[in-house]
Amino acid sequence: MSHAPPLGALLRQYAAGSALTCEPVDQGLLNRGYRLRTTRGRYFLKHHFDPETADPAAIARQHRATQRLADLGVPVAPPLTGTDGRTVAVVGGHAYALHPWVDGRHRHGGQLTTAQCARLGALLGVVHASLEQVMPVQGRGPARPAAGAEPAEPGAPAPRNDPADGADPADTFALIDRLLARVRRHRPPDAFDELARHRLLERRLLLERHADRRPPRGGSVGWVHGDFHPFNLLYRDGEPAAIVDWDRLGVQPRAEEAVRAAMIFFVQPVGTLDLPKVRAYARAYRRTAGATPSELAAAVHRVWWERLNDFWILRWHYERGDTRADSQFPAASALAVWWTREYDPVCEAFTG
Repeated sequence: MSHAPPLGALLRQYAAGSALTCEPVDQGLLNRGYRLRTTRGRYFLKHHFDPETADPAAIARQHRATQRLADLGVPVAPPLTGTDGRTVAVVGGHAYALHPWVDGRHRHGGQLTTAQCARLGALLGVVHASLEQVMPVQGRGPARPAAGAEPAEPGAPAPRNDPADGADPADTFALIDRLLARVRRHRPPDAFDELARHRLLERRLLLERHADRRPPRGGSVGWVHGDFHPFNLLYRDGEPAAIVDWDRLGVQPRAEEAVRAAMIFFVQPVGTLDLPKVRAYARAYRRTAGATPSELAAAVHRVWWERLNDFWILRWHYERGDTRADSQFPAASALAVWWTREYDPVCEAFTG
């Protein structure tokens, strides 16, 4: 197995018996996970591999937060505590955590009924309200930028724009020119190149038309999950069993997380949103989080602008040579165009 974890040392540290099987879990772009079965049970072993989220102190903070949430009845899977009293094991300079295995499966919005979409929104509202209870934010100042580079898709980096201002169109125009140059240099061009070129040119025109709509400072901030999407939520018997992967736990505008999550759960393959499901989700979120329609409207505008200036998948593809997110590009790039055209109905779905 590639990148095999040091099972002997880890299992001794957690007094978790002897390993019987250890299988990599494929989902996720940033960290590594393993389905582990030992003589004492079944576990999820997480290797915190991504440098931006692998600080043991930050991981321990995440672990404390999830334990407090579990105490409040939020469906999470807190880590196990090692024989040294810690939840983070550092072996060979790498950070690991051992969690109980949670049976379940991931479900996107197309697999959820309207009632389940409402329960999903209510769940995220409960997460935000509960985090406010167990991790109060001192001072209520502007949001801290989250670690990462661009707006999140499943497994992607979290947003990192200046919290006081939306992305600067001048910077985006320069980025579009750089990416177009990279597309032209790729020979022979393939279908991905053709779509990338089309979307880059299309997006430049949209930004030229809407450059005066750059949003102001974000809204009410608080602790958020930071990466709430279908691959980080397990369902069992039609109900959420566990919210996992708290690597992006941070202080951000909360309503923006609700909008970003909806863009991922409810995007359809052609790049549109299932607005009736969004409406059910958003109403339940507002109720349980105590968010106002005006907060959601402002969040919709900021996340729309974020997406209009967002090219993280193309940057991974052309600047890093990393193609793992390529399959997300058709729907994600089409969504920005459709959302711009249907801005008012989308906003109404979140606020009505």
